[in-house]
Amino acid sequence: MAVLLILTPSNGGSADVLPSLGLMNHRIRVLPMEPSALVDAPDADVVLLDARRDLVAARTTSRMLRATGMDVPLVLVMTEGGFTVVNAEWGADEIILDSAGPAEVEARLRLVREASPSRATDEHEEIAAGELAIDISGYSARLRGQPLDLTYKEFELLKHLVQHPGRVFTRAQLLQEVWGYDYYGGTRTVDVHIRRLRAKLGAEHDQLIGTVRNVGYLFNAPKENGPEVTVVDDGSLS
Repeated sequence: MAVLLILTPSNGGSADVLPSLGLMNHRIRVLPMEPSALVDAPDADVVLLDARRDLVAARTTSRMLRATGMDVPLVLVMTEGGFTVVNAEWGADEIILDSAGPAEVEARLRLVREASPSRATDEHEEIAAGELAIDISGYSARLRGQPLDLTYKEFELLKHLVQHPGRVFTRAQLLQEVWGYDYYGGTRTVDVHIRRLRAKLGAEHDQLIGTVRNVGYLFNAPKENGPEVTVVDDGSLS
């Protein structure tokens, strides 16, 4: 599973740009294909650039991304007609037809990620917080050396909180940053996943995920990982 960032002028979301993504288990975020949208763009494993219709804008955006020093693999989503104009000056790492099937899309994404120089530095990245260990590349977590049976979203939520110890996130922020820009569900989804995470951490460690009154949730880091955060829970959040 990878984090995919799609840049597109379309309002139809990822399903419009590359329909096969709807059949794949990747985390997808969508941003408009505008320079201003790239300033605070979220981290991604692969950037997919919608070059199906406006080739001039796609070429400009592609070259601008490379000019900023972006080292994330850049993949162009094109129609067959676009093949006649694309060249090395675009700065793209790969091209995918918008009509490509899931197997082809998966293979191309996998190959372009494996060929990326930045991937080697993240291959064995692990976050340790007391007795909790998060294996980022392996999409797994261990507590006291024992694996936690987490769903993909539970893992992503826990990882995001652990990566920002002491920082309080509202439910709306967590929906945007963990579930992504394509998610339109309610904020109670976050509460459900928090409850499940606490249950899987167990009574001895469920306090690692704290609730701040009328604000949201945070990772309450163990003392050896930083200053202890005082958390007040009045029941307004789960």
